[in-house]
Amino acid sequence: MTNSIFQPIICGETLPPDNIHAVSVSMPTLQDIIDYEEQTPEILEKITIAYPRFVMHPYLKILAKFIKEKYKINDNYEVVLLSSQKAVKVVSNKYFIHNKIDINEPFGVILVQNGTTQLNKVLKFIQHVGYNLSSRLAQEYLFKEGLIDTKHIEGYEDEKTAYNTLTKTLAIAYNQPQKNVCLTPSGMNAVYCALRGLKTIQNVNNRTKLIQLGWLYLDTMNIVEHYFDENKIFYDINNLDLLEDYLKINGHTISAIITEIPTNPLLQTVDLVRLKTLCITYNIPLVIDATFATPFNLDLKPYADIYVESLTKFASGNADVLMGAIILNENSKISMISQEFFKHADMPYIKDIQRLAYEIKDYESRMKIISSNTKKLVEYFKTAPFIDEIFYCLNPKYASNYQKLMIDENSYTGIISVTFKKDFKEVYDNLNFAKGPSLGTEFTLLMPYTYLAHYDLITSESGNKFLKEIGLPINLLRISVGIEDINEIINEFKRV
Repeated sequence: MTNSIFQPIICGETLPPDNIHAVSVSMPTLQDIIDYEEQTPEILEKITIAYPRFVMHPYLKILAKFIKEKYKINDNYEVVLLSSQKAVKVVSNKYFIHNKIDINEPFGVILVQNGTTQLNKVLKFIQHVGYNLSSRLAQEYLFKEGLIDTKHIEGYEDEKTAYNTLTKTLAIAYNQPQKNVCLTPSGMNAVYCALRGLKTIQNVNNRTKLIQLGWLYLDTMNIVEHYFDENKIFYDINNLDLLEDYLKINGHTISAIITEIPTNPLLQTVDLVRLKTLCITYNIPLVIDATFATPFNLDLKPYADIYVESLTKFASGNADVLMGAIILNENSKISMISQEFFKHADMPYIKDIQRLAYEIKDYESRMKIISSNTKKLVEYFKTAPFIDEIFYCLNPKYASNYQKLMIDENSYTGIISVTFKKDFKEVYDNLNFAKGPSLGTEFTLLMPYTYLAHYDLITSESGNKFLKEIGLPINLLRISVGIEDINEIINEFKRV
């Protein structure tokens, strides 16, 4: 066999390598994953840069220390950095935080007493709602203050045109007016702003319950827990009879339904035609997380009232910008009250906008390659002797639902999840692809999904039972397919 283009990447290296703004980090062995989840001292020494909502960026650590010294803040208090003053108000109002000193900076700062349960709650809440301070803003601030010597060199769109380039690209892709596109500092902040807006609107109508359809991303569920006293989860998206029976009794109390198209990580697609009919019948807005779908694979305009997308993923392609978007469907009456959704959103930092505007120009062409590669990789997996089960967008159980939405025959979602007939640890450890959190990168990226996303469920008997109930395998490998030569990708899998 010829030499592979894929080479091992050491634990703790950023993905992409040598990128201080990367949101992913290399965890090349299953033990690395376990150590990270258990927060061992050894792994914490290696992993200094990772997903900003889970690991504090080194620039933010330096900045927090500087702010503490600048304002002579007592050691009894932890300095917590946020994206803006708006974010400060949201967090402070939630946890009754009142800073005792006047802090004037181009970002948000709150002080939380050390050694309290409040600190952990605040940090978790910020993680869920996505009001994170940009590493690029921190970089500019630290460089100006002489606290770092260099800035990361990367491509940028011109500052004067970046915002328009980015929002116009999204508007065209989603076939929506540009005014219906709102940028947010993260994908989770887009979800938060959309759901909070819906809660405000619907509370007036005594619609207080939120329905989650399918096994949604962890922090989406956490946002729901924070902001909705009442919510209902339907894990089996293939059984809309249960949903319909529930709506017959409770339809007048439902504020919205939120789902992913397709779902993460099992790539399930609900029957959107029937779901939309139910939404119309009971006058319920439908929120669709379209991160996996992308606007270049699926046409969701007949169905979504609100789209949310994590632009950190496929739109960026490099996993080096934290940003999201809310897109309102002009065909929905809800688009007429856009301010209720947009007013909670922070404007992302300009350098992040410039970076993503530079990257998003290749969004469509990148997705065409990724979709083509995904289709071919699925076909290979169908005959591969070491593959046990394949989860992909055209899984027989959900294929007809997905096919109704496809823009063309090659519109494959760039994610495949698989289980193996071989030992999972051995397979994972031996593959030389980039391995770590996140997805949507132009380079193929592997993630042992359940270990990284739901380790707490793996390590308990009740958790294991729940995973079986919802059909989420413990030894599941999620593959974010890249733009590399498909033959090289296949050859690397053949090595296992």
